[in-house]
Amino acid sequence: MRRCILPMLALTAGIGLLAPVAPAAPALAELDRADTASGYLARLLINETSFPGERAYVSETDSKNAMLAILYVLHSRIQNIPQGYRQEHIAGVRSTNITDVITGGGGKRQCEGFYRNAAGRFVTAPRVEERVNNLLSIANRGSKPGRFSRLLNYAQGLARAYVKDSIAGADRFAGLKRVGPVEVTGRAYSWMTDTGSYHPGGNFVAIPTTDDGSLAGNRFFTLRKVPK
Repeated sequence: MRRCILPMLALTAGIGLLAPVAPAAPALAELDRADTASGYLARLLINETSFPGERAYVSETDSKNAMLAILYVLHSRIQNIPQGYRQEHIAGVRSTNITDVITGGGGKRQCEGFYRNAAGRFVTAPRVEERVNNLLSIANRGSKPGRFSRLLNYAQGLARAYVKDSIAGADRFAGLKRVGPVEVTGRAYSWMTDTGSYHPGGNFVAIPTTDDGSLAGNRFFTLRKVPK
């Protein structure tokens, strides 16, 4: 049997190449793949929330509260449809799948930048992935966790927990009974960029800032108890 023996010179020259390579440092922030329910949901929470340096950013806590509030909107559109309403009125689709609630149905998008393509796969607009990738790049530049990595990991943790076991904990808007003179259902059922010109219309009622209705650049909306 023939044996291949490297010349001693080759072995000597290759010593440097055989030196062990130090393992890469673990990423400070990571997201699940965009084609998974948990990765898709995490991207929505990130995309809808202000990060440090952006116009509506207030604080890390404010942005985390906004992520949780957005998740409760989606959850309420599935599990807490008030009497006198149908899910289609609020979510634009009839489904218990959170991805369906994010993308909407019949060609009508519920969340801008999140939709199903011609093949029926849930996808995000290029601008969404560009922003998410930029945030991940910033988060992973340092040697220790910072605000960016904490916010990204918080969003991903919320998404994974929801997809696995649904959401647990108190809904900050559940006990809301009245906004000014208007009786409301409690819970939030919509959110929009927090400027006076944005309102979903119909039976939606803006939750006042005094009731934490403005979070991380978003205004949250409940519903009239008695529909118009």
